[in-house]
Amino acid sequence: MESFGDDLETMRRVPLADHHVDQLHRIGTERAYTAGQTVVAVGEPLERFIYVLEGEIEAVNVYTGERLFEASLGPTQFLGDIGFLSGASVTSPMRAARPTRTLEVPRFDMLDLMARVPELSDHVITVFAARRRRMFEERASAVKVIGADRDPLIQACEQFLARNRIPFDSLDLDGRDDASVEACHATDHSPGVIIGRDRRLDDPSPRTLARELGLDLDVCRETLYDLVIVGAGPAGVAAAVYAGSEGLCALAIEDTAIGGQAGASSRIENYLGFPTGISGTDLVFRGQVQAMKFGTRFAMPRRVEGLSRRADGSFRVELDGGERVCSLAVLVATGVRYRRLPLERLEDFEGAGVFYAATDMEARFCRHTDAVVVGGGNSAGQAAMYLSRTAKHVHVVVRGTSLAASMSNYLYRRLEADPAITIHYRTKVTALDGGDHLEALTLSSPDGDVRLETRALFLMIGAAPNTGWLSGLAETDSSGFVLTGAKAGRDHPYETGAEGIFAVGDVRAQSVKRVASAVGEGSVVISRIWEYVEATKRDRLVMQQPATHPDVVGSAVV
Repeated sequence: MESFGDDLETMRRVPLADHHVDQLHRIGTERAYTAGQTVVAVGEPLERFIYVLEGEIEAVNVYTGERLFEASLGPTQFLGDIGFLSGASVTSPMRAARPTRTLEVPRFDMLDLMARVPELSDHVITVFAARRRRMFEERASAVKVIGADRDPLIQACEQFLARNRIPFDSLDLDGRDDASVEACHATDHSPGVIIGRDRRLDDPSPRTLARELGLDLDVCRETLYDLVIVGAGPAGVAAAVYAGSEGLCALAIEDTAIGGQAGASSRIENYLGFPTGISGTDLVFRGQVQAMKFGTRFAMPRRVEGLSRRADGSFRVELDGGERVCSLAVLVATGVRYRRLPLERLEDFEGAGVFYAATDMEARFCRHTDAVVVGGGNSAGQAAMYLSRTAKHVHVVVRGTSLAASMSNYLYRRLEADPAITIHYRTKVTALDGGDHLEALTLSSPDGDVRLETRALFLMIGAAPNTGWLSGLAETDSSGFVLTGAKAGRDHPYETGAEGIFAVGDVRAQSVKRVASAVGEGSVVISRIWEYVEATKRDRLVMQQPATHPDVVGSAVV
């Protein structure tokens, strides 16, 4: 994402080619707006590509009615951001600043045109992605998250928005944001999520937000996907890119946010092509944009709860809420989750001083307090380096006697040399203390117990695979990691023992737990999945499935 801002400035000065505009005219409709008329409203799905022929369109501050940005859109420019690819809802209203004439193309027709004309697609997506980044960084949105510093449920909403790069504005209730809170018509100063001027969510949660913002899955029970990818970390998103580029009808399902565990990393410095580092969220967001460009769909936050094989050999994927989708093949890319410490009151403090990620959102809670990071892997080291910018001091708690075996050399040498960081070897956290929020903890080492006052504990330990939903269809080892390749009796390294089920990334037994290897596995596995899907389709045609119960594969009925 580093170059998207510069690319946007370049694209502002480079209009669409005349022959591309001619193609838009053939599939679009002209429309006129009077000065002050709303072009797109907050919460409205962006179901049309809007190209400005004459006039001017501006973003609007939903509370004051004034222009939101100094810049506006004029002739040869177009509306929207990356949410257009999935039909997500608008988070900033747009209106005609003066009499305006537009050319508007239905979203699916525009996506079809972009698929056929790569030069047009590259131009549009570059602008869309850069615009999304700018809106996110400038918090230009009518979505207001109030009180994440007070309420773990609101904090979960903020995490969902932040990690999915959805523009929003966060307002704390510590007194510093009072004027902004009141400007949102939230006079009671209670935690909550507001969309637009007066749409306050009754039951704020990531799932509710996804539904409001058009990100939730509209399940089509008659669609038989070629491939369902469970998990959208680096491995899953890489697979989503290659699946789309190979023409597979694919759906990626993620239960938290795009990026998985890597998305919780504030800075990855040893990934090829980013010498100054990149956040895990930005890295995977780039991949998501690519995947959506090729037609792969994403559903989040949705949890897969079960898997079964249907009589015709395809798979039924059971989702939370009782919904289901079906596919010819399944790719397991659920990665791992940090383990929880067996501590009293741990659940009480989760979101109230205990965190499992170290991004901008969590770092702001470290001001004026020491921060404690538990873990000896790269994620823990990256978190410690990042948090040292805002915390009074960072304590890294490690059960072993060295970091050399579990952390990259460049990283643990930085930790040891940084005066703002102290590493506690042969140490563990044994107790938590506080009222509504974490206030202190106890560190135990061979030298005795020490009470440390802190309001920020980051747990980044162990690796617990998420494979219970496989319902026994694919074999796992004693720790729950999926067996593939020779250990599963297969020739291909990413095939499980169950025909049609594949596994890549950290969830796979004996995989290399690195972002680059996960991306590589997700990319490589698609060629084998494509072969399997094509062979399965041929077999289904031969079997002549009864027309009374058709399944739709992509655009073909079998």
